[in-house]
Amino acid sequence: MMIYKLSTGDEVHRYQKSIVVQFKDDRKVLSTSLINGGYKENLKTVFNHDANPGAGMACSLKAPTYKEHMNIIAEELGLDTETTAGISTAASMDNVSIKTESYRDITVTAIVTGGIEVNGGRVGDPGSFYENEGEFEDINPGTINIILYIDADLPAETMTRALVTCTEAKTAAIQELMEGSKYSRGIATGSGTDGTIIVSNSKSKMKLLFSGKHSKLGELIGVAVKKAVKEALFLQTGLCPEKQHSMLRRTKRFGVNEEVIWKKYKSIVKENENGKKLTKAEFIHNLEVADMKDDLVTLTSLYVHLLDQLDWKLLSSKEVMEEGKIILNRIKEKFGVNEVINKEQNINFSNEQCVDKIIEFMIDNLITVMAHVSGGFYNV
Repeated sequence: MMIYKLSTGDEVHRYQKSIVVQFKDDRKVLSTSLINGGYKENLKTVFNHDANPGAGMACSLKAPTYKEHMNIIAEELGLDTETTAGISTAASMDNVSIKTESYRDITVTAIVTGGIEVNGGRVGDPGSFYENEGEFEDINPGTINIILYIDADLPAETMTRALVTCTEAKTAAIQELMEGSKYSRGIATGSGTDGTIIVSNSKSKMKLLFSGKHSKLGELIGVAVKKAVKEALFLQTGLCPEKQHSMLRRTKRFGVNEEVIWKKYKSIVKENENGKKLTKAEFIHNLEVADMKDDLVTLTSLYVHLLDQLDWKLLSSKEVMEEGKIILNRIKEKFGVNEVINKEQNINFSNEQCVDKIIEFMIDNLITVMAHVSGGFYNV
């Protein structure tokens, strides 16, 4: 069915787990698609396809290569494989977000699907496959797919700059949500296989040469894409500021979770035979109650940001450890933890190669504090 009509009159349809945009007239397209990708002026349609076969089932190809697979998808959608470009994702097309921004005669529409709970990563993370003569073992469908529709006539170089602006906007949306990478301890910048399609109206009387952040077009691209990416992530996985107001969510990228904190608690009570022992159910209940407390989320956020700045070489090891200790003491004070947590460790601060060791040590201290908070259920 048709779900949206663009300012150009082009229609956005949703059928067979896909979003298809049909062009009424000539359009310029710049895309990351494996079929008819790059810069094209002869396309009649573009599409975004949900390759997820169902809950708990792995995505699979309908042909030996991903390119051939996408050609088959295009044919099943009734599209001419010579005049279409498409991208795929594991996100549902029912969770699409469409946002339009306008200024005078310029209109920009972002059509976005997304979810980064599984495949979110930070640029520079370790790669998951190596391409050798066009062959690679695994193909994970892109999880943030963007069709950016610009109702203005842009030359190829301006469309390419629009792709940069669009990507910056996507990354800004994710970073504002503080979503962590699934492959490192960094903040995610996207997923490993995101796809983007930029469409420009060749027939528009409005001809624009600039699409960077300083231009009005760049502003509209940024606003539309950020809004659509955030809404798509919320619709697909519930990712939103309220969900991120959580100690566990903020520290997940550092390997902190309920099981890790529970194991630390067990080791603590084992050393203290006279202390009261909670069942796992009781402990997890206490941890979940404490998890979203304002004081804990605020202080934890400051703590992990110190670790980020250590990774980025913006703060020294000594600075981070000293201030981190102050933050942990504030958490202990807020929740009435009297035990000594900050174990002394002989660390050579002049050796910046020990960053991993320092972060591991500081995260272990945070886990210990949380084990005491949840185990004692102090002032939660």
